[in-house]
Amino acid sequence: MENKEIELIGDNHLSSNIETPLRPDAFEKSDEEKIQNIEGHFAKIMEELGLDLTDSSLSGTPYRFAKMYVKELFYGLDPKNKPRMSTFENKYGYHKMLIEQNITLNSSCEHHFLPIVGHAHIGYIPKDKVVGLSKINRLVDYYAHRPQVQERLCSQILNDLQQLLGTDDVIVVVNAQHLCVSSRGIKDQNSSTVSIEYGGRFEDITYRNEFFTSLKK
Repeated sequence: MENKEIELIGDNHLSSNIETPLRPDAFEKSDEEKIQNIEGHFAKIMEELGLDLTDSSLSGTPYRFAKMYVKELFYGLDPKNKPRMSTFENKYGYHKMLIEQNITLNSSCEHHFLPIVGHAHIGYIPKDKVVGLSKINRLVDYYAHRPQVQERLCSQILNDLQQLLGTDDVIVVVNAQHLCVSSRGIKDQNSSTVSIEYGGRFEDITYRNEFFTSLKK
């Protein structure tokens, strides 16, 4: 792939994969092994930039960076970290819309590894099962903590909730700012990106309007 095409894909946030692209051997190494290897590689990057790693302020940066990547920013890559999503029988027979809005979202753009910061808003219409509201927040956090494309993030959350709840009646909205737009390239400080995925009754504009009206309130 030529550099021009590489830049084009990154600047337009394009991805051809619905699932996060992972190697078959992605989890053969332990977290500790990954941290050790990334530490060594990042030290080389810092040296190439001309930084003096004998300085007391910089000497621990390769380790801190590696630990942050494996344990914090990208913990959502590993299925073992997926939150346990308990559901409950819909004993009240509640069949109106349930909405969890303004869920804090911190992710990373897979094209530049820069932050994506914003909020997710999720609604669903229960059938036989409901899910604890905090579990929705945890699911968003899990999928956000991996290199992402915003449209994929929406789809992954939607698909999981549809399977978990046994209904297609789910809608997911993400409104976020991308630092790869605000801190490089066009350097637009004020724009944000909105992505929407939905299924079931939310295909009907009446239900979508009810959802968006509730968000405004």
